Amino acid sequence: MKSVHKLTEGAIFLAAFAVLLLMTIYIPLLGSVTNLFIPLPFIMFAAKNDRKSSLVFLVGALLISLIVGTVMAIPLSLLYGLTGLVIGDFIREKKKRLAGYIAGTIVFLITLVAQYAVSVALFEIDVIKESIQLFEKSVDQTFQMMEKLGQPLDAAVVEQFNTGIQMLVTLVPSVFVMASCLMVFVIELISFPILRRFGFDVPRWKPFRELSLPKSFLWYYLIVLIAFLLFNPEQGTYWYSALLNLSFILQFFLIIQGLSFVYFFSYEKGIPKFVPILITVFLPILLYIVRILGIIDLGFNLRKWVIEKSKK
Repeated sequence: MKSVHKLTEGAIFLAAFAVLLLMTIYIPLLGSVTNLFIPLPFIMFAAKNDRKSSLVFLVGALLISLIVGTVMAIPLSLLYGLTGLVIGDFIREKKKRLAGYIAGTIVFLITLVAQYAVSVALFEIDVIKESIQLFEKSVDQTFQMMEKLGQPLDAAVVEQFNTGIQMLVTLVPSVFVMASCLMVFVIELISFPILRRFGFDVPRWKPFRELSLPKSFLWYYLIVLIAFLLFNPEQGTYWYSALLNLSFILQFFLIIQGLSFVYFFSYEKGIPKFVPILITVFLPILLYIVRILGIIDLGFNLRKWVIEKSKK
């Protein structure tokens, strides 16, 4: 009876997956939303069944992808399927929310990079390179149009655009990491309330104001900065790319730390909630200040100082 129930349950989840996949592939506008729900059947199945059954479920989903979609549906199913199974497995094992998020992000990132590498190596399709070339072409056309209208751009501005494009090419690994972090966060944001509705015991995040990174992040950031100053790698070299990407990712986490401190400070001082929300909205303008706050908070434990001041 138990195996029959498992088969029935698996068939229902596979049917739900097939519907979501069909909508994602054949209804473009709606598909941009429904694709975020594709991991949900995988999470639900893995949260109730062992890993062996989950792998069988994944194989079944890939076969359905070939039937209802095309070969091109396989990467999408594999990307969301593996991520969903890992998140579901962590729910079943009753692991902490952060552990499940990190594991899901790592699996998403590895799968995404592997698919990109296969796309370039076997099919000679480099989506990133083609997108950058398209952007460069668009910028060049804009420059030419402005010249024809008698309003040529300053050489310094053109040079700044070209430098920005080169920087974007160098930061491709960081883009992969940031995209993976964001996608898994959105997947959990959408899936977890639905899981709770179905009676799953889903771990909850602590309030954002309580988020605090390990102090080691600050040391890593300082080591990267010192390495930049000592070795001064030339642009375009491997070491330049590696250090720049590490610096970019660590700065991102320091900004998160700084933003968390802003929410913590607002909560402790009784500042209206719209103030930290406004700071979040205007974060691009306040990026440098928020990052500095993150560095100081990690290095000198600003929160402890705020709590002590509040008690006086």
